Amino acid sequence: MSEHKTDIQRSHLTQQYREIRAATERICHPLATDDYQIQSITETSPPKWHLAHVSWFFETFVLPEFDPGFAVHHPAFAYLFNSYYETVGNMQPRPQRGLLSRPTVKEIYAYRQAVDEQMLTLINSISNKRWMEFATRVTLGLHHEQQHQELLLMDIKHNLFMNPLLPAYRTDLVPASNKASQPFNWLEFEGGISPVGHNDIGFAFDNESPRHDQLLQPHKLADRLVSNAEYLAFIEDNGYQRSELWLADGWYHIRKHGWQAPLYWRQHDDKSWWHFSLAGLQPLPDHAPVCHLSFYEADAFARWQGKRLPSEAELETRLNNVPVEGNFVDSDLLSPASGSGQWYGDVWEWTSTPYAPFPGFKPLSGSMGEYNGKFMCNQMTLKGGSCVTQANHIRASYRNFFYPYDRWAFSGLRLAENL
Repeated sequence: MSEHKTDIQRSHLTQQYREIRAATERICHPLATDDYQIQSITETSPPKWHLAHVSWFFETFVLPEFDPGFAVHHPAFAYLFNSYYETVGNMQPRPQRGLLSRPTVKEIYAYRQAVDEQMLTLINSISNKRWMEFATRVTLGLHHEQQHQELLLMDIKHNLFMNPLLPAYRTDLVPASNKASQPFNWLEFEGGISPVGHNDIGFAFDNESPRHDQLLQPHKLADRLVSNAEYLAFIEDNGYQRSELWLADGWYHIRKHGWQAPLYWRQHDDKSWWHFSLAGLQPLPDHAPVCHLSFYEADAFARWQGKRLPSEAELETRLNNVPVEGNFVDSDLLSPASGSGQWYGDVWEWTSTPYAPFPGFKPLSGSMGEYNGKFMCNQMTLKGGSCVTQANHIRASYRNFFYPYDRWAFSGLRLAENL
């Protein structure tokens, strides 16, 4: 590779690094110091833990390997801020991350600054011989941080929801449009052999490969997401009381936890429905896409409609043929917005496909092999991104995954049907 081309790449990576690291801190800017400490449930993490963990990633997987003069910032941080990488040592138990009053928020920001200084120096000093290997690892770290930016907003929302005051994360957010949804249009697909997986152009996580062919049966997909009003009709038709609509595990789960509506929905004494958003408690926008559903709820609604959830391959085939446009975090709405014909953004779409390895899947070597592969069990795949996903982070082959009972993600559904 020519020295000139490498210099251009160094400049681009420097800019990308600065922008993504700054975006994480902008997410945290509206928080009070007390907000950084909260962990409302096992699945969430305190905001200050996220801030530290994404820095720990660079300090653990980039700096020691590529910087001969590297020195650990604090010897205890390797334990405190490791998430699940067993190959690099022990870690603070996940349910106890909220107990870490120290290091302080100020110390965490100092840690980020120290890592940034070392990383920016290294980006501009690493030898051309090791540049590609280095840039590949840094790019992975930046996409990892973008994942945590979405997790930050998910976790902040749940943390604030657990406060009886129901405080807003931001008071300047524009309410989602409540423009009436158009009736479903159904797009028919004849079926046939379809390529699934990343096309090797640009960045992708290891779980998106290898690209392979899948046989699709004739089917049709709704051209928009299911709305709040449509889901409310399911509730009013006693959807949560009808066992015939639910998978056995889902029925057990809603009975055990007393679910009667999506997470963040509340019904007032006058029978009006409201929902908690990052702007605080708001009237439920009837025509916005329904959000914060578990897989079980999405599946039950589809059965109630006499339809089904799309498969991962069905959705990905459609996503491959439309531009990456929609309501992402870049819109700064931070909430699903009404509309028709959208295929990306607003909410992650549950699919009927278990999160499992593609044929021929091989995890990355070393500790990076723990990133995705070991979670390919008991979870379901989601596609398309959400209103808190960055537009430059999503693609058709992107595979998100959650347990079927998870609801704190920005997750919803689109209907499908066999032809």
